[in-house]
Amino acid sequence: MKSRIKAEWDRLRTIAIHRPGMEMFFGLLEPYASLYERAFSQNGAIREHERLEHVLQHEFQVNVIRLRERIIETAERNTEVHDKLVDAAYNTIDVTGTKSDVKLAREELSKNKGILDPSHFLNVLLLNPQIELESQKGARVIHLNITERQPLSNLYFMRDQQAVTDKGVFLSRMSKPQRRREPVVTRILWDVLGTDVVHTVTAPGTFEGGDFIPLKDFALVGVGDRTNKSGIKQLLKHGVDFDEIGVVHQPNHPLVPINAVDPMIDMHLDTYFNIASSGVAVGLKPLLKQANVDVYTRTGPGAYEKDKKSTDLLSYITGWGFDVIGITTLEQLSYASNFLTIKDGTILAVEVERDIKDVLFNLQTKAKAEPERYSALLEQAQKDFQFLKDESEFFPHKREIYQHGIDAYPMVLKNLTGGYGAAHCMTAALER
Repeated sequence: MKSRIKAEWDRLRTIAIHRPGMEMFFGLLEPYASLYERAFSQNGAIREHERLEHVLQHEFQVNVIRLRERIIETAERNTEVHDKLVDAAYNTIDVTGTKSDVKLAREELSKNKGILDPSHFLNVLLLNPQIELESQKGARVIHLNITERQPLSNLYFMRDQQAVTDKGVFLSRMSKPQRRREPVVTRILWDVLGTDVVHTVTAPGTFEGGDFIPLKDFALVGVGDRTNKSGIKQLLKHGVDFDEIGVVHQPNHPLVPINAVDPMIDMHLDTYFNIASSGVAVGLKPLLKQANVDVYTRTGPGAYEKDKKSTDLLSYITGWGFDVIGITTLEQLSYASNFLTIKDGTILAVEVERDIKDVLFNLQTKAKAEPERYSALLEQAQKDFQFLKDESEFFPHKREIYQHGIDAYPMVLKNLTGGYGAAHCMTAALER
């Protein structure tokens, strides 16, 4: 499969997704440390994910590839893929105990390579177990403790482990330790599919796919908490051939004190800005005005020159001829901009009204714990809620959406969004 994407509004043909499983259970044991926004129902999240897959396949005729199923099915019949999966899993497992116990356990692991199912080894990658052995006197008196270390509870956000550019798959190096191993798993899928990986980001670079948006003649890439300058440098050198790249600096929300910045509010570019058609963008305008853009012009293969003048994202995108549909702070916090564009002018969006109460409750909890940091943001969100109720214009049911001819398909994703993302974050677009 040759994965190339030039524009976010081109007809979506193929995506990859991951149905969350046991790794989500461990994430929900400690949502904050797992980078989740809030607690939610795992069963509800799985049902929403099943519905998302169904809509993409049957309503929009998108070819949906499920990571777990495709890797396991291929490993069962392909020795090379099976061996890659086993090697990756065994490099993950850590065994502690006496020297003899560890040696015996390692020998047992090696002996069982051909017996255990491919799903067993994939689970090892997802859960990252540490096996602790403590032997005492007596026949098989062994205290066995198995610890899951940073299970991949965010893997269902399949956008972030790579960006698919006009050159191919640009493989990420995730910013947070909780997500650092995810590209190890997705790389196996790309090998299975035969996709071209043009580059893998190396330290000290970090890069995440939610920061990248292709726009035919140019592309946008966010830089900030998740994607750093080294990651951008590697993208420009190895990952893109667009004539122009706008590097968007992650803005701070103007209602959050500058000495108490919360980067999770707009952690990726697609959490406050997105493209609905070849002429229409959606975003929170106060953040777009705050987001500085450095413009890079292509001078040759892998070579870009930075323009002397910078601008802001709102001016930059309107300068390219896009109209911008504004959303409120509360809608932005409720994942309004994290929609998935199916084709030019058709989007799969979050039914924002169903998310708002959970988002407001979570923000109220934060404001109570840290009033100086979040009270102004909460006050604005509450004003937005009243305004949206009075106007009956919760995204995507907004007057401007209809005026610009955007066909919006809203979905209830109130559990899945508790992980801090929506339809755009949960889908790896491979072909458009």
